[in-house]
Amino acid sequence: RPCSPPRIRRGSASHRACLIARYNFIYAKERLEAECILRRYVCNLETVQRIVYIACVESFRAAKMAFWKVKINVKDTLGICFRGGPTSLEVAVLDYIACHKDLYDVCCSVHEVICCMNRNPKLPCPGELDFVVISALIRELCCLAYSMQTLIPPLDIAYGVDGECFNRNMYYRSFDSDFAAPFVAYHVWPPLIEDGTVIVRGEVVTKK
Repeated sequence: RPCSPPRIRRGSASHRACLIARYNFIYAKERLEAECILRRYVCNLETVQRIVYIACVESFRAAKMAFWKVKINVKDTLGICFRGGPTSLEVAVLDYIACHKDLYDVCCSVHEVICCMNRNPKLPCPGELDFVVISALIRELCCLAYSMQTLIPPLDIAYGVDGECFNRNMYYRSFDSDFAAPFVAYHVWPPLIEDGTVIVRGEVVTKK
């Protein structure tokens, strides 16, 4: 792609707000739609919720890796004709990527996520369930995670571990939780963070 002048970073606050709203919408609607699809194949609610959570985590991981590769290529290309300091080049690269979303091969990320889920020992074996059935959710999460990397600072999710202490600043308890239990049995949805600060709390199930 030939060098084109990067746009000035404007409206980043509104873009950030839109991405956060999109993350909340996926949690409130598209996550539940994916759970309904999975319930046709898996009876156990915990397994269904684990599948969706891992799909979210793997989608962010795949999108961030893809973004890193695109960023390297764009920086090399813009660096040839760019006249400015390292900081302004970094901003120009992020603006360029944000404007040219076609640089991202989201289908490749979706395939990578599904392959990772097939190898996850906590999930049903590939013969029992084809995770392609929730590829629409995975695609949305990958696109969202990729766009979140163009912000300064970027938005990301916090990765949880089963058995960790419940942190009310990071999570809500699910309705079927044991509200007296201090430990997380499993995660339903990851919290959204910005520079180490929780922007949107996630959801967990706590049990003794």
